[in-house]
Amino acid sequence: MFHDLCLLLLLFLGLIGDNHLVSVSSAGLLLVRLLGIGEILPYIQGPGLRIGLTLLVLSILTPLAAEKLTAKDFIGAFVTPQGTAAIVGGIVGAYLGAKGLDLLQTHPESITGLVIGTIIGAAFFKGIPVGPLVAAGMAALLAELLSSW
Repeated sequence: MFHDLCLLLLLFLGLIGDNHLVSVSSAGLLLVRLLGIGEILPYIQGPGLRIGLTLLVLSILTPLAAEKLTAKDFIGAFVTPQGTAAIVGGIVGAYLGAKGLDLLQTHPESITGLVIGTIIGAAFFKGIPVGPLVAAGMAALLAELLSSW
């Protein structure tokens, strides 16, 4: 009952925050629970994450395959401020993703906080919940900073 109410709350927050990703995801999971087919949840959680990340990377690389990126675009990545910032951002994102994976493996209780923070960010700040590993990495760095005080 508690979990169903949480999913309903997330559905409501997604609707009022006009975030279709949160709304559809929470509605889909609520439907899985209400239909009594919860045994598929491990397949959604584990492989689903990898499939989702693969689809995300596919969508990002599509302009390359569609020949919409030119040699000038590649050179620009190294000589323009935006390109340099994108390279640095990619490096930082990958580093934070690795730190986040480590945090989630060593402190699985962090998932609750990440979910709450992601929902708040998506529902009220027009964010997009696509970076839980990076968010976990930021949380890991923040936790290290706070514990060193």
